[in-house]
Amino acid sequence: MKIERLIKMANDIGQFFNAESDKDIAAEGVRNHIERSWDPRMRRELILYGQQDGAALIDIVKVAVSRLDPV
Repeated sequence: MKIERLIKMANDIGQFFNAESDKDIAAEGVRNHIERSWDPRMRRELILYGQQDGAALIDIVKVAVSRLDPV
């Protein structure tokens, strides 16, 4: 899957959880969703992108990606 699509998907998830006033809880919600719902290959690509650049990710998603377990 193209990284642009993964970024859009992750940011959409982040926008949903961003309504939570406690941003730590929100980031954990994003992390949990990606961990449970995404294929390991998708998670691996997103983690790599976050480590290398991550510029296109919204802040809450950057935090969530940094908390993902390496696949």
